Amino acid sequence: MSRFKRILGDIDLTRDLTLLLLIGGLYSLSIALSNTFVNIYLWKQSGEFLDLGIYNLTVVIFQPLTFILAGRLAKKVDRVIVLRFGVIFLALFYISVLAFGESAEDLLIVLGALLGIGYGFYWLAFNVLTFEITEPETRDFFNGFLGTLTSAGGMLGPILAGFIISRFTSFKGYTIVFGISLALFTVAVLLSFFLKRRPASGRYLFVRVFEERQHNNNWRLITNAHFFQGLREGTFVFIISVFVFISTGSEFAIGTFGLINSGIAFIGYYTVSRIIKKQYRKRAILIGGMLLYLSIFLIVFDVTYTKLLLYAATIAIAYPILLVPYISMTYDVIGSGWKAAEMRIEYIVVREIFLNLGRIVSVVAFIIAVTYFSHEQSIPVLLMLLGAGHTLIYFFVRKVELPAS
Repeated sequence: MSRFKRILGDIDLTRDLTLLLLIGGLYSLSIALSNTFVNIYLWKQSGEFLDLGIYNLTVVIFQPLTFILAGRLAKKVDRVIVLRFGVIFLALFYISVLAFGESAEDLLIVLGALLGIGYGFYWLAFNVLTFEITEPETRDFFNGFLGTLTSAGGMLGPILAGFIISRFTSFKGYTIVFGISLALFTVAVLLSFFLKRRPASGRYLFVRVFEERQHNNNWRLITNAHFFQGLREGTFVFIISVFVFISTGSEFAIGTFGLINSGIAFIGYYTVSRIIKKQYRKRAILIGGMLLYLSIFLIVFDVTYTKLLLYAATIAIAYPILLVPYISMTYDVIGSGWKAAEMRIEYIVVREIFLNLGRIVSVVAFIIAVTYFSHEQSIPVLLMLLGAGHTLIYFFVRKVELPAS
């Protein structure tokens, strides 16, 4: 027991907290195995940046729409059931990728819609369960440890997937990798049956919580920050892996990129969750945001595989410094908001609306850039503009004033 205490710190690890971490870890491993390679799979079929933009735009449009629906279901039914819906739709996505095979490029909107719906159900339920199962004292630990699990999946997933794909000709390796992801999602569904049921009651007041931005300055600031977070994420989530593939022509190189990135992040999340205390959150968010923006200049002017690996290492240090305190601060703002206990689902939905609005603006800008301008010239400029999103988070959160605990 003393060994666990040294590793975990002074944390009461309940059954639901453990199960939620396990489900989050399985999700992360499955996504790490396949999600990056779906974009490469589509790129290899069409070779068009526009197709990648359409696919990713469909994902980020369906995701917030599903959040609104999932919020209503979570308020009327049960958060755990909504979580299962999410994992089931994600499984259907991989089943569809396997079924469509080399015709996937002709069904981009169908695939994007399935993935967006799966993300919407999953993340609504996961975020609400995180809010309910954790306390202010355990949130930094939970977010840090989940980040550690995510990084562990990120180390194993891409390198394993890259190895499998590179060992087979044509698209057979992709079929095996997507099948493994499907199996992992199945295990996550089974684990969800052991979570304590969490039914909700009351009216679904999504519009009222959206309007709360006019009355609660902290809530307005944190939702604005999430818009700018999405501004970077929308395009960066897929374009970097394509850069790696274009630079090397190798799926195994993408796996190596993921291994370096997640290996460093694994240490980073564990360290940050233990050393960054509440009073240093804003300073950490500023440092993490600035480091993320500076990292872009490694890859915008002359993209080489070596520079991409340096980029992977840099963002692996920056993301934990930014995200662990930022996520914890977000939950604390929600927890101190108007009728937080009754309206926690609505708060999560509104937060995700702003995050995905940023992603939508980002991907639309990407589509416009590659449609009307040369992608060699437009993409670097676009990355420098959109990449400032995480840095701008600080200018909102620095004004957030939380009550003393």
